[in-house]
Formats: sequence, C-alpha cells, structure tokens
Amino acid sequence: MTASPRERERAAERAGPRTHTITELAAEFDITPRAIRFYEDMGLLAPQRAGRNRVYTQRDRTRLKLTLRGKRLGLSLLEVKRLVDMYESPADTVQQLSAFREVLAEHREMLERQREDIEITLAEIGQHEARCRTLLAQAAARPRRGRSAPPDP
Repeated sequence: MTASPRERERAAERAGPRTHTITELAAEFDITPRAIRFYEDMGLLAPQRAGRNRVYTQRDRTRLKLTLRGKRLGLSLLEVKRLVDMYESPADTVQQLSAFREVLAEHREMLERQREDIEITLAEIGQHEARCRTLLAQAAARPRRGRSAPPDP
C-alpha cells in the first residue's frame, strides 16, 4: 500500500527538518553552485555549516526558489531580497503584497517601453530591408559596366 502525499509529509515532519547540500540545490534548480554562493554573498541565503560543508534548510530552499522566480520576472537581486525579507517578517502580508504589486507595476512599465522601442526598431529595420531589396533589384536590372553587351544576332 502506497502512502498518500499527506502521510509522506507527516512522516518527513516527524523525521526532522530536511536539509540540502549545495549540489542537491544546484541540480534541483538547474543552476551552478557558484550561483548559489553568489546568492549567499548577496544575503539571500544563509546556510548553516557542518565543518566546511554548507547545510541548507528548507527556508534556504524556499528563498532560492523565490529568488529564481523573481529573476524570471526581471527583478533585480536587491528587489528580490527586499521582497523575500519582507515575506519572512512577522508583519501583515498586505505590506508585502503592496510592495510586490508596486515592483511588478514598475517592471510592467519598463517592459512596455522596451516593447515600444523594439517595435519602432523592427519597423526601421523593415524599411531598411525594403530599401536594400529595391536597390538590389535596380542593380540587377542594369547592365554592368565594363562588360560588353552581347552581339545582336
């Protein structure tokens, strides 16, 4: 008989807090150990030590997951840190959600400006391509200098 997910979760809780190595986290999130150490340097993660080895708690794993999610959204690491730190504060989540919404709004505006710039640039490229096609067609239609025309039959 197979245990349900909830039963497995309870068994894990009884067994004690789950810890992770840097190698396990790197493999799970498909990033390098160096990236994880960088996030430590930025204050996003704070692993415990067992001798020379880093020991990551479930808290560290969650913070890493939130960090990577924030990066995918285009947030800077400082913005991610601010939001993740706020997430862990005992204060009401309204403050965190308001700050997160504000950050998302700023990024939306930035991305919309970038999209507008990209659309303008693509239109300009299209115009240059059309001009190049026209000039190439004109060049192909004219007789080349220095070559004699074929004799009339």
